[in-house]
Amino acid sequence: MIDKSINPNIDRILLRLKTIPEKPGVYQHLDASGTVIYVGKARNLQRRVSSYFSHYDDKSAKIKMLVRNIYDTRVTVVDTEVDALLLENTLIKQLQPRYNSMLKDDKTYPYLCITDEDYPRILFTRNRNLHGQYFGPYPNQRILRELQDIIRQLFAYRTCNKPLLAAALSAPGGDQRERPCIKHQIGLCKAPCAALQSHDDYVATIADIREILKGNFGNILAQMKKTMFALSDELRFEEAEVLRRKIHLLESYQSRSTVVNTTIKDVDVFGIVNDNPRYAYVNMMRIKNGSVVYSFSNEIHKSLDEDTPTLLATIVPELHERTESTAREVIVPVRADDIPGEYLRQTVPTRGERLQLLQLSMRNAESYMRQCSHQRALLDPDEAQQDASRSTTRLLLRIQQELHLDKPPVNIECFDNSNTQGAFPVAAMVRFTNGKPNKKEYRKFNIKTVEGPDDYSSMAEVIERRYSRLAAEGKPLPELLIVDGGAGQMEMARQVIVDRLGLDIPIAGLAKDDRHRTSQLLYGFPPAVIGMKPTDPLFHLLERIQNEVHRFAITFHRDKRSKGTIRTQLSDIPGIGPKTAHDLLLKFGSVKEVKLKDFAELSKAIGPHKAQLVINYFATTD
Repeated sequence: MIDKSINPNIDRILLRLKTIPEKPGVYQHLDASGTVIYVGKARNLQRRVSSYFSHYDDKSAKIKMLVRNIYDTRVTVVDTEVDALLLENTLIKQLQPRYNSMLKDDKTYPYLCITDEDYPRILFTRNRNLHGQYFGPYPNQRILRELQDIIRQLFAYRTCNKPLLAAALSAPGGDQRERPCIKHQIGLCKAPCAALQSHDDYVATIADIREILKGNFGNILAQMKKTMFALSDELRFEEAEVLRRKIHLLESYQSRSTVVNTTIKDVDVFGIVNDNPRYAYVNMMRIKNGSVVYSFSNEIHKSLDEDTPTLLATIVPELHERTESTAREVIVPVRADDIPGEYLRQTVPTRGERLQLLQLSMRNAESYMRQCSHQRALLDPDEAQQDASRSTTRLLLRIQQELHLDKPPVNIECFDNSNTQGAFPVAAMVRFTNGKPNKKEYRKFNIKTVEGPDDYSSMAEVIERRYSRLAAEGKPLPELLIVDGGAGQMEMARQVIVDRLGLDIPIAGLAKDDRHRTSQLLYGFPPAVIGMKPTDPLFHLLERIQNEVHRFAITFHRDKRSKGTIRTQLSDIPGIGPKTAHDLLLKFGSVKEVKLKDFAELSKAIGPHKAQLVINYFATTD
């Protein structure tokens, strides 16, 4: 428990804690001026609020700052966790507390609004100050305008705001009726203002537009096709052709937006990138009947360096309410325990189409992160550099904590072997410094003492050569060694480094699954498994290191294999060196073709003396 040196009001706060019930609800932390500085929800208010004032040393720097500024706490008890979730969302939007993570203001994002009128209009807007039903937000104006154009080609509806609409429809004569405008003449409006379209027919048109904006294409297409065939049977071919074109347009739009099986009826997908202490990036995709109705990305301004489940617990309900989503299922990269199951069902997919949707949303979030980072780098390069440095430092500290290292692994080295069924065996090493490739320190190794495809012995050889040399030269050792393999490679590295060389270098291993994908980080003897998710920044770093050392080793192996092929077939001829062998292959294309050439042809390419050597060699070896 904290003392007065941390928060001078702790005695009064502790008295208040005793009165807080063990019920679900919302709590508000206030500062000395009475301003709400943080709003949170809890399944058990007593337990959650008390947790802020215990184990102070284990908390992050930002939470420590929050605790130091708390003057008072007030709570609101509600019946259920869902009520707490909705109340928290409302209070955060109203009060905008200093220490709550906030979505970037969305006032610049466009919406489509179906107005709340007797004869509704479909309007483009950036401010939600109209009475009506909103669809969006859409990621940019271009996508929304394209959608508007498609709806305009499919349906005729009014865009004007003419008065006396109801009077015009009820008027028995024509002197009170509006004169149809040019949009009626070109087929874009059926002129309800001039009583040329009934109210029921107009409302039915708007209902069809609503279904398309929601992503429900099936019923509309079925009805259109039924009407088209009926018109054809009645020999009204021109009208049937117009409807056929509209069906083709709608099916084309549906095919462009469909990304999954249409059995996935109604779901929201949330991808999130959270590897920066100040910002996170979220993407929300609405899926209806297998189609992406819209995709929306936003930046989150973090206040307390929250983890991903905590951010999702706040952002998912807020975007769910803001977009008026009807989905009861959300696909997320990690489960947020603070989202009640009766409010939304969370799915953390590991395979199938839902995983593909999550990966698509994650790519959108990562793309948006790069856009925002690039923009900040242009506007304030120093701040962008500081953000990158803080992210790297945070990640290295996490590796230190996960692997129980004495210090952060500023320098990480990783080894990998490569050979073709034991032929042309090589190894490679890459070094990452502060989370980035340090290509000046990359090293290549020819395997000298191992015969055949023996990865364990090859790994032992190159590790001993590498670190015995560093120790002899007095150069600094890496803070972490990673072998591209499992427990066997780790044990070989331990025997060399500890038993033979007597050095102290932490050793970890990267194991792959049956699909040759990185799946586990191993550490210790016997190895313990460090859990990682594909969305984890630590996973991304280790996967990048593994891919880089594999690429470096494979490239070296291919180079050696290419040179070795030339040497064994032509350079082994006494008196014929690598350059002459290369010239022969360049001239004739293959060793087989060289064998077929006579003395005259070979002499033109490499001279009579060497030509005779080649002919004599193949005559005695064939």
